[in-house]
Amino acid sequence: MSKEGALLVMIGVAVALLAVLAWAWWRRTRRDARYSAPVGELPADAVETAVFPGLYVATTRHDEPLERLAVKGLGFRSRVDVTVTSAGVALDLPGQPRIALNRDRLVDAAQATVAIDRVVEAGGLTRVTWRIDDDTIVDTYLRPQDASAKSLADAIRPLTSTGSDA
Repeated sequence: MSKEGALLVMIGVAVALLAVLAWAWWRRTRRDARYSAPVGELPADAVETAVFPGLYVATTRHDEPLERLAVKGLGFRSRVDVTVTSAGVALDLPGQPRIALNRDRLVDAAQATVAIDRVVEAGGLTRVTWRIDDDTIVDTYLRPQDASAKSLADAIRPLTSTGSDA
């Protein structure tokens, strides 16, 4: 086979692979279209207790850390500022409206090691478990930059249904 023929085969394979990836993402966004992130503000009387800059890693089905959800505003990895208040948690991702997780949505906060394509040291991620709708619980994975994943989880846990029962 000539160099030109090999180049054409490689280009064809690359185009086919990109088409399959685009088709798979399109199907995933259609599958997850019923979900929407809770966009808005936390109550005005909420007292801010901490702000954690870091990385937003992914939102997945609960206890399925390798099953990314394609929810608008939460589909891609990004920088994030996590604001913990007395009324809940706010996620500020660049270019996206604020995502407000009120206390009644929060289920648990813990440490994790694996999410999608991110594997870190043991307990290096914070997993926030919350209700995206009445029937569905999801996990959002965060990687704080200036603090430990444990300190972020500890700041959120008292707001959760698990933390308030403890």
